[in-house]
This record gives sequence, structure tokens and C-alpha cells, in this order.
Amino acid sequence: MKQKVLIGMSGGVDSTVSTLLLKEQGYEVEGVYMKLHSKPGYHEIHQARAQRAAEFAGVKLHILDLQEKFNEKVFTPFIETYRDGKTPNPCALCNRNIKFGAMVAFADSVGANYVATGHYIRHDGQYLLQAYDDTKDQSYFLFYIDPTLVPRLLFPLGERHKSDIKAFAASIPGLESFATQGESSEICFVETTYMDVLKPYVPVDQEGEVLDMRGKVVGKHKGYMHYTIGKRKGFTVNGAHDPHFVVEIKPETNQIVVGMREDLECRYVELENVNMFDDRHGFECEVKLRYRTTAVKCRVHIEGTSARVELEEPVFGVASGQAGVFYEGEKLLGGGWIV
Repeated sequence: MKQKVLIGMSGGVDSTVSTLLLKEQGYEVEGVYMKLHSKPGYHEIHQARAQRAAEFAGVKLHILDLQEKFNEKVFTPFIETYRDGKTPNPCALCNRNIKFGAMVAFADSVGANYVATGHYIRHDGQYLLQAYDDTKDQSYFLFYIDPTLVPRLLFPLGERHKSDIKAFAASIPGLESFATQGESSEICFVETTYMDVLKPYVPVDQEGEVLDMRGKVVGKHKGYMHYTIGKRKGFTVNGAHDPHFVVEIKPETNQIVVGMREDLECRYVELENVNMFDDRHGFECEVKLRYRTTAVKCRVHIEGTSARVELEEPVFGVASGQAGVFYEGEKLLGGGWIV
């Protein structure tokens, strides 16, 4: 009897090729298209693509409306995090609560043994592992998923390169358009800028004061939600000749604090809501403090769900609200949210 797999199908080339690969591997495959947000015109396009891909692959496609749950678990926290003067990471919340949360519950309801996605990532049964294609590796965004789910997950693209996936699709009559269609944005509900998403919900354009490191007013800014730690443009510093960077955001007073690059230096980081894939508490590893940054060596001390991360070398521009993710070589050990 074939093992049954439920795969998330977005209408993109990655999930489409993943579906074909799973069928080639002998699984009984069903797909699910998840409606997560209400961006005008989005689902009309992507659901139609997913349906076309499912028909091509000969698999049943379920439509799962998760807009209410997505709003509660991902979109509203995104707005609130900006309101709190922090930098959100909605993809990590979506992966825990939606793609490896609600979708897993739906997989149980249709009797699926496994859950699959088109993520570029691998696992060894306990730990998530970085993808072979390091330019597409998505492990950073999956640090927060339930570790007990790992044995049930299938990632057909983890040992492949994006260029090979596009070439594979281009070589199959009827799938050529999937190989050439534009890539989806990193955050699915952001079409232009974060500010355009925020404006209907919070007053983002409220001019405020720029402070120097001593607390002196030295200029103006256009509203604290326009800034994240490390940003160096979009505000004035009277009489400044050297570049200044945002080093602190004060949402309660609509002020930002700016300083020199050396004022951004961090030698330790505090994390909360730590999620680990094993039970270690004190260890050495490498940590990534933002996607698309180089991991740095560190010493981690975990107590309860909090962690203190002591960095071997300074890191600049660490932003509260982002994730600190632990690695041991290609192995993802866990991580937490930067306080």
C-alpha cells in the first residue's frame, strides 16, 4: 500500500516540481492550496496555477481557507511587532502555525502519512539540515516549527539546485510557463513595501525627533515605523558629516536614536521563546541573527525558554523581533526571538 503525502501547492515552480518528484518516488500524493490573506487578485491567479499544476500531475487539489488563522497568527503579530518598534519575521510564524501547523492538522484529517513542501531544506529525522543550494536555503525560517514533526516531513528539493528545478520544468511539455513565471515575493502579503501594508492599520507617517547617543535632539524623522536597527537613511541629523545609523527605536515617544557604526556593535544577544531540536542547554555553535547574513561562532546558555548568546566576534545592527538561529555545520539546532 502506497504511503500518502499531502503537499502544499502554491502554483509556483518549486511546489509543482516537488509534486511530480513525489509521484515519481511512488507516493500517493494529494495537494492543498492554502488561502492565507486577502490581497486583491492574488488567489485568482495563484489558485488557478495550483489547479493547473495539480491536473497536470494527476493529483487531487484541496482548497483550504486559512485567512482567519493567518490573520490571527501571522498578519496581526506582523503589525503589532512594527508598532512595538521591532522588526518582524512573519515567515517563521507562518511556518510554525500555518504550513507546519494547520496544514499538518489537515493532513491528519485526510489520512496523510507525510507532509511535503517545496522548501529548500533537508532533514535527518531529528534535525533540519541546510539545503544543498545555499543560495536558496530556507532553514532559517523553519527554526520555530514543532520538532516532533520532523520525521513526517518531505522536502523533495533539499538536495537540488534552483537552476535544475527550472530546467526540469522547462523540459516538460505543458510546464514551460512554470519555469519562466516570476518568483513570489519573500513575504506573500507584501506587494510593494511594508509601509503600504501597515498604513491602513497604524499611523506610520508621524514626524518625530532624532536623538543622539546622549539624548540630545539632533534632527527629524518621518515616523518610527519607517526604521529598523542599522538603517542609515530617511532621517536628518543637523550638521552631520559622517553617516549615522539607527541604534534604538523608542515607539512610546516616536523617537529614534542614532549613532556611529561602532554604536551598533553587539557582543551578546538575548533570545526568548527558544525552540530546540534536542535537549542541550549550554553549548558552542554558530548563530545567524538575520537571514542572508554570515553565521558567527558563539556560546549559548539556555535557561527555560530564554537564552543568552555570547558572540566570539561583534555583530552590527542586531534587530529586536528577528530570529537568532543556531547551527552546527549544516545542522539546525534551534533558535529563538531576539529581545
